[in-house]
Amino acid sequence: MPAPKPSEVVDPAKEKGEEGDEKAGEKKNGKAGKKEEEEEDELSPEDRALLEGLELAVTRTSDPSADVVKMALEHLRTEIRTSTSSMTSVPKPLKFLRPHYPTLTACYEGMADSEVRLELADILSVLAMTMGAPGARETLKYKLKGNRSELGSWGHEYIRALSGEVGEEYNARLTAEVKTPAGGSEAMDVTPDNTDLMGLVDDIVPFHVKHNAEAEAVDLLIEVQQLKKLTAIDAIDENNFERICLYLLRSADFMSDPDDLQEMLTVCYALYLAQKALGDALRVALRIGDMEKVKETMDAAADDALLKKQMGLTLARHRVNFEEEEDDDLNEIIGNNKLSEHFLHLARDLDVMEPKTPEDIYKSHLGDTGGFIRRRDTNTQVDSARSNLANTFVNAFVNAGFGKDKLMTPEDSEWLYKNKEHGMMSAAASLGMIFLWDLEEGLVQLDKFLYTAEDHIKAGAVLGIGIVGSGIRNESDPQIALLPEHLESDKPIIKCAACAAFGIAYAGSAREDVMEYLVPVVAETENADMTQVGLAALSLGQVFVGTCNEEAAGALIQRLMESSDAELDHPMARFLCLGLGLLFFGKMEKCEGMLEAVKTVEHKMGQYAAMTLESCAYAGTGNVLKVQQLLHACTEHLEENAEHQSVAVIGIALITMGEDVGTEMAVRAFDHLLHYCELPIRRAVPLALALLYVSNPDYSVVDSMSRLTHDNDPEVAQGAIIGLGLLGAGTNNSRVAGLLRSLAEHSREPTQTFVVRIAQGFLHMGKGLIGVNPFHSDRLLLSGVGMGGVLTVLHACLDMKNTLLDKLHYILYYITSAMNPRMLITVDEEFEPLPVSVRVGQAVETVGQAGRPKTISGFQTHTTPVLLTAVERAELAAEEYLATSRQLEGIVILTKNPDWQPEPVEEKKK
Repeated sequence: MPAPKPSEVVDPAKEKGEEGDEKAGEKKNGKAGKKEEEEEDELSPEDRALLEGLELAVTRTSDPSADVVKMALEHLRTEIRTSTSSMTSVPKPLKFLRPHYPTLTACYEGMADSEVRLELADILSVLAMTMGAPGARETLKYKLKGNRSELGSWGHEYIRALSGEVGEEYNARLTAEVKTPAGGSEAMDVTPDNTDLMGLVDDIVPFHVKHNAEAEAVDLLIEVQQLKKLTAIDAIDENNFERICLYLLRSADFMSDPDDLQEMLTVCYALYLAQKALGDALRVALRIGDMEKVKETMDAAADDALLKKQMGLTLARHRVNFEEEEDDDLNEIIGNNKLSEHFLHLARDLDVMEPKTPEDIYKSHLGDTGGFIRRRDTNTQVDSARSNLANTFVNAFVNAGFGKDKLMTPEDSEWLYKNKEHGMMSAAASLGMIFLWDLEEGLVQLDKFLYTAEDHIKAGAVLGIGIVGSGIRNESDPQIALLPEHLESDKPIIKCAACAAFGIAYAGSAREDVMEYLVPVVAETENADMTQVGLAALSLGQVFVGTCNEEAAGALIQRLMESSDAELDHPMARFLCLGLGLLFFGKMEKCEGMLEAVKTVEHKMGQYAAMTLESCAYAGTGNVLKVQQLLHACTEHLEENAEHQSVAVIGIALITMGEDVGTEMAVRAFDHLLHYCELPIRRAVPLALALLYVSNPDYSVVDSMSRLTHDNDPEVAQGAIIGLGLLGAGTNNSRVAGLLRSLAEHSREPTQTFVVRIAQGFLHMGKGLIGVNPFHSDRLLLSGVGMGGVLTVLHACLDMKNTLLDKLHYILYYITSAMNPRMLITVDEEFEPLPVSVRVGQAVETVGQAGRPKTISGFQTHTTPVLLTAVERAELAAEEYLATSRQLEGIVILTKNPDWQPEPVEEKKK
């Protein structure tokens, strides 16, 4: 018997399955129908009456009598409105009307234009929320055909649904294509008419604002590109403007387009100004970087002397070059002239005035092996010189701003002469660090070294002149009187010191007279000393940070183009690039023209300059597209000329820092780079991590950095050690201190130990009172001056062997620009310290939260002055005093609260 063909074979199981499916379908449909019938049977008398009333109304919408139709629609509208006032679940009228939606739409289509038709369109618009076809935007379609008034009477959910469809429709119209005569299609080149949509927006936005849905109002205006309408809404008042402005400021972090970002900040500024919140308006003006707005805000505060002084303190912290005519007191505040006085008050209050020696920091006695471990075959004298140099830096950073130490300031001190050559320079300059911010006393101490015959000591004193007055603007301006003569010196080392001193002393001042001294040094091409050129270029960038100054930029780009290959191979050529980048710091698209010019430089330093310029221009913006570009640059496997990849890694950190989500993503990206990328990229990763968390020792990052300090590549390890120092800079973090002490104990390399010592100096900066985090004002503002100081150290660390570990270790002093006391001091109207109770805790994000949520968590109550970490926030614990600043940071002026009543003390019972 022949075998059956495959097609003839019948699978009994399959046949049975098909039959089963059919039966199951019938059963299912039967069940569904039965279920609906049961549900109808289970309806309460009230629901049944509602259902029958709605069905009757739907039937009567087709009645030929207009009056009957009108009454039917009135019934539908009443039932829907009363049910949609609260939308905790789908309202019953909307459930019951679902089967009748097609009937009502057909009725609408067949109806002639009339008032009744408009009413029906309104009802269909509401029903379309739950019944309209997905993506058809029927809620909006019928609302545009219906009555425009009384939107709010249909409830919040309806307004929210309508808002969403308005945004979708607007984008659809923008991207719509028009048919061409040839039968094809092309993008619409004319702006579509959106008058109808804007009419709805003008009704929806005030409704949102009045009903505590400020975030939704802002989102809709952003969606339809009409954010400026926000400034004309009457519903914005003293009760809600803060929530709106806070939402705008946080949304600004996610704006990729520079124009959108600028518009958002400008609207926020206008709202603050309109509500007389001048302190906040000033902060936004500084975020925009518009000095005209800064002037406008300061002028608006002319009638409030205390507020103006508080605003002056904000300008001082941001290191802004702003002068108020005929107001010497205010100029003194903006010039940071009282900073040293307040800092020493903080130190006395915390009882840390006693000078510390390097050994107090190293705590060598806690280990088994002591400080520097030397092998027998190592030159002891060299180690000793390196050891003394390390002690010099640690002593300078730890005692910064205190005006006394145990190595340099004692009268019989011979410490200066325990160093050799360039070490003597750093030692003399360390006096400037010890007397930081105390310009008068510091210059007296440095003066005696300006007349010595030893060039390195004299150079150190010149550098010290720049350091001691960093961020201080004095009316007598001693630095400009003392430094120029040394810039003309025929001794290269003294000239280098003067170039660096100008940058540190006048960072952020944008002074034309300083440029006149530095530009000739940059422009010199015959037998030029690249160390001088690099330092002068860097100082030029520091002085004009974020100003896009054409003359300074022209001088730097011309020098880059005219430099020979040998000059560009010099370790200091990188600072020519960094100086150029700092000029365009935070200015986004304004760097485009300069970027094109830089790309014409054929040497590998051209790519380095382009990466530096672009990352500086988008610093702190969180721009995802730029981060993707930099990550793409890191994916190339290059064996040579890969320096620009190191800058790309630091650039990723620079762009994403200050924004929590971006920071987390960057940390994850760095983890991948460590595993898969080439050595130049791996060497930059610990430095980039340090930049993300500078003066903010996050536990997980400290852990990652600790592992990298034991890396097989010595440069990765050294970068991680310096990174640990920057992570904990000025925090005295015990975990970081323990890690560094352990590294010092087990180190077998003098260079490694030197790097550990520098990191320890950073960690205990100002005995734990001075940080280098460039963010301030509740992390809203990024200081270009502070960032310039940190970036200088990081770029030097990219080639540590030829900079910090060679004769250019004094570049470390550039970090002075970023140094600021991490204090909160409350003062009275006469600027005398006024101790009050404050609560200090972890800052909590309150954007978009209802009511008045708590701004801090896990707080402790202290009496001012207090120290604040990078992620902490403070608030007054009692209502006896009012603060003139919304942010309790730095120096805050308090005034007596006129409405405060002391709590009555109960009489003791006899």
